[in-house]
Amino acid sequence: MKKITQLFFVITIIALYSFRNQLFSQTRDEGYPTENIPVTDSTVFTVVEEIPRFVGGEEARINFFVKNMVYPEKALKKRVQGTVYVSFTVEKDGSISNVNILRGIGSGCDEEAIRVVKFMPKWIPARQRGKNVRVQFYLPLNFTLTEEPEKR
Repeated sequence: MKKITQLFFVITIIALYSFRNQLFSQTRDEGYPTENIPVTDSTVFTVVEEIPRFVGGEEARINFFVKNMVYPEKALKKRVQGTVYVSFTVEKDGSISNVNILRGIGSGCDEEAIRVVKFMPKWIPARQRGKNVRVQFYLPLNFTLTEEPEKR
């Protein structure tokens, strides 16, 4: 049951991530003079010329979540489902920091989302004007049950 649940969980992640990429893949408005905006080491971008990428691509990221995400027992018992929206910063070196829940669903799902995001390996960092920069990243993680609980 856990493998089937994880499979549907991962499929949902793929769909949501693809939508996110389409939504945020715009680099910048050509009429906006970004060259004149001062950039410091602490600047966290929300839109960049090159978005950060999970090392190995989408398939590797999906495999990471399949291998490491565990549906919380409390959520299984209560049949809790929904989307946990996580924000985090991909640092200049690709490390993950500032992991926060933007909107959660409780029953251990929020904590599991934070745990697995913090556990991710370093990413390929975002780039702006040819330099690695910090960027805010948003990731919806969908917790979906696909089977009825087994009767004992």
